[in-house]
Amino acid sequence: MNSELRDLYQEVIVDHSKRPRNFRKLASGHSAEGYNPLCGDRVTVYVDAANDIVRDVSFEGCGCAISTASASVMTEVVKGKSRSEARKLFDTFHAMVTKGPQAIEGRDVGKLGVFAGVSEFPSRVKCAVLAWHTFEAALKGEDAVPVSTE
Repeated sequence: MNSELRDLYQEVIVDHSKRPRNFRKLASGHSAEGYNPLCGDRVTVYVDAANDIVRDVSFEGCGCAISTASASVMTEVVKGKSRSEARKLFDTFHAMVTKGPQAIEGRDVGKLGVFAGVSEFPSRVKCAVLAWHTFEAALKGEDAVPVSTE
């Protein structure tokens, strides 16, 4: 990844961590709580889905810049998607941050591309995927099951 692209990606991550989108509690739908014991990230993800569509999604919590930015971007990209489309986005995101950008070569990842460099820092992968695992639990209606990165 060239220096200019890395700088742009870093700016987007900082922006989303300082001004997270969809940072609020939803009045309806399901929620799930997630925790990363390695760095203390905590997130609650709220999902309002009907007729197989994610109508709204939001989150609350506290965590590092990667964790907060990942949750923020996730809420933007899954909103309006079908459950299967949202799960495919999760699979793509997970492959990108665990195996590197080469694992998703040829796929259009849109905004998720800002997290391509996370794979270079294995200790940050759990930060990046926490909100996604928590979203998946909320989408399945697993409200009472806490999500942990361990």
